[in-house]
Amino acid sequence: MSDTRVPILMYHAVATDPNEAARALSVTPEAFAEQMAVLADRGLRPVTTAELAACWRSGRPLPDRPVLITFDDGYEGVHRHALPALAKHGFPATLFVSTGWLRGPYDTGGGLDTMLDWDQVRELAAAGVEIGGHSHSHPQLDQVSDATLRFELIHCKEIISDQLGTVPASFAYPYGYSSRRVRQAVRETGYAQALAVGNGLARRTQGPYALRRVTVRRSTDVEEFERVVEGRAIARTFAGDRALTKGYAVVRRVRQARRLVARSGG
Repeated sequence: MSDTRVPILMYHAVATDPNEAARALSVTPEAFAEQMAVLADRGLRPVTTAELAACWRSGRPLPDRPVLITFDDGYEGVHRHALPALAKHGFPATLFVSTGWLRGPYDTGGGLDTMLDWDQVRELAAAGVEIGGHSHSHPQLDQVSDATLRFELIHCKEIISDQLGTVPASFAYPYGYSSRRVRQAVRETGYAQALAVGNGLARRTQGPYALRRVTVRRSTDVEEFERVVEGRAIARTFAGDRALTKGYAVVRRVRQARRLVARSGG
């Protein structure tokens, strides 16, 4: 069971004509519906993030051919376009919301496109979508102070709990960025599991706070999608992403070191 590799699909906006800022990581409603049909036709069995982690934590068996469908940020198209396609197949999913990006009393104006409101989030939850945390204002959590990190995690969790009446169990790191400090803070905040990106298949050995996901974007055609969900040619498919991630990681480490020096007065 520990060797089971699970594709965790990471979506963002589902929209016909998204804003430029959200376009690259969006999919059209037609593409999303086709991708859900591929999962159904191939006999994959979607589960929520909490269900996957609970099985791996307890040793309970997963369903045959598990897959996760996840959405980040909280774009309105998840309710308008994705929910009908999920409902058609009876698929559960997980939505990770940045609480300061959603329309309503906590909106900070940071959303990249039209975002969900809390009534829509409640309707998604009622339809079987797990609602998880994605921070409050969507910062790079590994680059912020301890105080800001804890605010982002706790405020997000408290708002979701207040709005939905249930405490979120799962978290996704904004931009996929984390560190040992961030993962420890996520655990201490009470989240039971957390998702990164990594563009690889999830495995139990990654641990509950660093599970990998694969990116689905506007350029993902049906053949690439089929390869990804079957776990084929993952490294080749995301080779460009990994090169960029490694390069940017060096830049980010340098920036962080400079900030630490500045804080210490050195």
